[in-house]
Amino acid sequence: MERQLHIVCLDVPWPADYGGAIDMMNRIRCLHKAGVRIHLHYFSYNERGTPNELNQFCASIRVYERKTLKKSLPLQLPHIVASRINDSLVKNLQADSYPVLLEGIHCTGILPQLDRRNRNIIVRMHNDESIYYRELARAEGNLAKKIFFYNESRLLRQYSRSLPPDCHYVSVSATDIMRLKNKYALPQVDFLSTYPAWQQVKGEQGRGSFCLYHGNLSVPENEKAALWLICKVFTKARVPFVIAGKKPTRRLQKVAELCQHTCLIADPSEEEMSDLVRKAHINVLPCFNKQITGIRLKLLHALFEGRHCVANEPMVAGTGLESACHIGSSANAFASIISQLYYQPFEEEELRLRKELLGDTYDNEKNTRRLIQWLW
Repeated sequence: MERQLHIVCLDVPWPADYGGAIDMMNRIRCLHKAGVRIHLHYFSYNERGTPNELNQFCASIRVYERKTLKKSLPLQLPHIVASRINDSLVKNLQADSYPVLLEGIHCTGILPQLDRRNRNIIVRMHNDESIYYRELARAEGNLAKKIFFYNESRLLRQYSRSLPPDCHYVSVSATDIMRLKNKYALPQVDFLSTYPAWQQVKGEQGRGSFCLYHGNLSVPENEKAALWLICKVFTKARVPFVIAGKKPTRRLQKVAELCQHTCLIADPSEEEMSDLVRKAHINVLPCFNKQITGIRLKLLHALFEGRHCVANEPMVAGTGLESACHIGSSANAFASIISQLYYQPFEEEELRLRKELLGDTYDNEKNTRRLIQWLW
């Protein structure tokens, strides 16, 4: 019997150039490869457009306009949810009884309008969005945005407690699963790892010639991490340091220019970024969030394709990947670890450990078989 599935994405999943898009796009690829006929629905609201590349994986594609903040007022629901409640989407999903995969709490505003009795509905929780938006607020310098993020966090906390218990929720970390069960009283929550683009551990043995920090540099949290590394860590560990990522701010560019042994690479292609991760001797990945939710794809990228990885506790909390990283808790600790590792070759023993930790958990084909069992 042919399997058909509705997938509702919070954003267009192509190009897969940020964590959420990578996760969604690789899941679509794997389900298509497994013979599932995918009816894709997504919201278009930015410069990402309506790419033709999705046609090869989907039997049908429908695009919906996301409401502006002004049209979502007054905000009784979180804007990320209210802006994606769409009557045409509900009508299209109600036209049959195929199972539904909702990508993110963002897409769950339609649940009260769906007949849920004769179909399986899975909600992919990318993280605890209430915590995510609170951390965005903490890192944001613009007062208006800071107020919006704090209010969105508050509304998300309230809204999450009203999610229907008869849906099946899947999350990317043990920490988030406990929150969903205990904090939001959701009875049916399972682990489904993120779907990384990397499926084999390929770190090259030996030595690289620089340290690397990578991420979307337009995100305040990532800019803060890059500035901290320049000003607090690499003033002590004076080794070549490369920062790479999307849309660096003028402030970051100016600070990097003042540091003689630091190079900033703006907007590298996917190939260029992977090349940097592989060639670096140390991938340096601090995180400054007070509360942790979800998992950072850049951590997985560094562990699948890079050599040594230096991180702090917030970056690895809840991932089970602590033993694959060198953990530092302060600028002095980071500098000391980097100074030692910079002359230490990356060896076979560390590759074996990563294969043990990553191989089974992040096997996209195995996780797709599991997802299919839940859907049908």
